[in-house]
Amino acid sequence: MIETKETHKARVKEQKEMMRNIKMKIPMSKPSITEKEISYVNDAIRNGWGKTCYDYIKKFEDKFKEYIGCKFSLATSSCTGAINLAFATIGLKQGDEVIVSEFSWITGVTPITYFDAKPIFVDITDSWCMDPKEIEKAITPKTKAILVTHLYGNLCEMDEIMEIAKKHNLYVIEDAAEALGSTYKGKKAGSIGNIGVFSFHGAKTCTTGEGGMLITNDEKLFKKAQTLNNGGREVGGEVFYAKILGYKYKMSNFQAALGLAQIERIEELVKRKREIFYEYKKNLENLPIKMNPEPDYTTNCFWLPTIIFDKSLKIDRKKLINYFKEKADIRPFFYPISSMPMFKKVNNKIAYDTYLRGINLPSYHDITSEEIKFICDGLRRFIDGTKKL
Repeated sequence: MIETKETHKARVKEQKEMMRNIKMKIPMSKPSITEKEISYVNDAIRNGWGKTCYDYIKKFEDKFKEYIGCKFSLATSSCTGAINLAFATIGLKQGDEVIVSEFSWITGVTPITYFDAKPIFVDITDSWCMDPKEIEKAITPKTKAILVTHLYGNLCEMDEIMEIAKKHNLYVIEDAAEALGSTYKGKKAGSIGNIGVFSFHGAKTCTTGEGGMLITNDEKLFKKAQTLNNGGREVGGEVFYAKILGYKYKMSNFQAALGLAQIERIEELVKRKREIFYEYKKNLENLPIKMNPEPDYTTNCFWLPTIIFDKSLKIDRKKLINYFKEKADIRPFFYPISSMPMFKKVNNKIAYDTYLRGINLPSYHDITSEEIKFICDGLRRFIDGTKKL
């Protein structure tokens, strides 16, 4: 059942009334759940057992690869699990190096360490994604792969990165956890590298609660990933006999039922994200800020509307977040990963100059124009030095 304009308006009205009654602050994100999702999950609970216990997983994988435009897809329990599978699939080993961006969620990078390999952090461009020139400088004889991260829906310069990878015989793992629906020169984010990975965490545009997806166009890589995710047993092989040491990052049928309904609505969900972003942009015009870029050869899904304040404003983002704390969930821009205690700090000047001036804005599916205006007015008041919202 596809949600109509009437039912959507009724649901938004109900949520607004709820906010007035319990004084709930504007959330950063939450999923859009309709009767379609509920009916699919109910069916999986009632009927998805025995011979049908993988039915929704298969349907979800098939629908997902159809949307992305790739040959193979493998649903996983998380994006981190998908990244770990990707590195195992390409044969990452002790002593290898993987070039990564300073900006990512840390669990995108930590699987590298599971293999006693080393992440090599490189600086960013003004897209907040890794700089191809810095990638090439960081390559050594130990380099095995490049892990590219499409940040907040923004896209890496994939043509340049793929050319560098080909020149140096490197794998490219494309972390599209935050970029479902973004396109680069007509290709969906995640479909350009050797392997792409996605997240379906509850904060993402398309959710299964928790979950991930590994995709590829390489059949050999896909079959190895399948075997690894099947505990080391070949799909269709002898029961309970494993040929290699593997993992189990499998998604449940219930989660896949939710995911199937969501991916069937993906055009609607991405369209709404874009509407929200441009409404923010209109409300914030003339402020000395930078928001998510969208070069003319890309389409940005705008997973999270993000602001980088001009240095002249001297914004203290902790004070800004605290300013909104009772009314709206404002999130800080990612920290440079090399700034964290488990890694050695790298002198990536642009990344370290950027993060303390950055915030993410609420963009849940049913956010209203009134709520967006409230946040934008609040940002203007904070910049102007007004003490209260």
